[in-house]
Amino acid sequence: MYDTGLMIGHFEPLHLGQMRSILYAAGQAKTLHIVIMAHPSPHPNFTITLQDKARWLQMACADLPFIHIHTTHEIELPLHEHLYNANEDVSANDDVTIDILASNAKLQRLANVLDLPTDAVLFIAENHPLTQGDVQDQLLLRVVTTPLQPEFDSYAIARDPVAHWSAIHPQARGDYTKTVAIVGGESSGKTTLIHKLANYYGASFALEMGRLYVGTDLGGSEVGLQYKDYGPIALHHAQAIREATANATAPITIVDTDFVTTQAFCEEYENCTHPFVAACIDEFRLDHTIMLDNNTPWVDDGMRSLGTPEARGRFEQRLVDIFARHHIKPYMIDEPDYDARYQQAVLFIDQYIYGKNP
Repeated sequence: MYDTGLMIGHFEPLHLGQMRSILYAAGQAKTLHIVIMAHPSPHPNFTITLQDKARWLQMACADLPFIHIHTTHEIELPLHEHLYNANEDVSANDDVTIDILASNAKLQRLANVLDLPTDAVLFIAENHPLTQGDVQDQLLLRVVTTPLQPEFDSYAIARDPVAHWSAIHPQARGDYTKTVAIVGGESSGKTTLIHKLANYYGASFALEMGRLYVGTDLGGSEVGLQYKDYGPIALHHAQAIREATANATAPITIVDTDFVTTQAFCEEYENCTHPFVAACIDEFRLDHTIMLDNNTPWVDDGMRSLGTPEARGRFEQRLVDIFARHHIKPYMIDEPDYDARYQQAVLFIDQYIYGKNP
């Protein structure tokens, strides 16, 4: 058992293999310091910050008080895993891509900042080039190896997180799921489509908050709906989306309507734009929006009031105008057949989130 251990990595994304290595190292050291570095080649489809990665690890290790999380903008520090493919064989003749002198200087600064004792050890995966005897002897800290996790290829996971969704740690999945809002006028088939898509992809979803709010705060009828209600509706919707993404079960999270729809109802009923809802449209930006044309039969469910062709057309135009106002380009589905709409939505999601060719 070592008194103090150090592990350094990109953790982008944090996956179960890395977590198992962390747990192994934590079992060998009384105190384990984990230092998170920025990734030199971040995935273009996901915006991940050092703070995001720190949060993942802080949450994952919240009940393990002997693990301490840190971040650094330093580069050329010796990473726990090989920089390329964690599953490839590394021979003694492979070139080490890390400048030992520069690494030692930065390790010394890091040791000073973290107040590491002189007998601290550095945990590195056992197939890393730095585990070669003549190389590790030059490092400032003693090297201790961790067993390989062959079923988790960090390089492949980082390159295609969607394809390796099940390997991503649950704390990190919220930053790797893409939100898809389904919007449209009343009786356009939004909610049915959402449930079909959620079942198809095994995805989490956030329900339409305006409809829930009418049921919980207005007694089931919009007769009492007024201007002051739109702020709470938007706020509750933001929280529902946050919870759905935080508990994401798939690379896609479905959202029933969006803040644009809330704004459209405010402008329809109150004849004015709500500034808080407008701020929500811009601040809580959704990744994709699918808009359903209002060309399906109108069904009166007791809560809908925009059933005439004139009202349906007017509301749809409101949506289009608000989207344009906030520089959002929805994907339009104008098939009047419900199943055709479903199939078209699946094709869109497969292409733009799962990367499948149409």
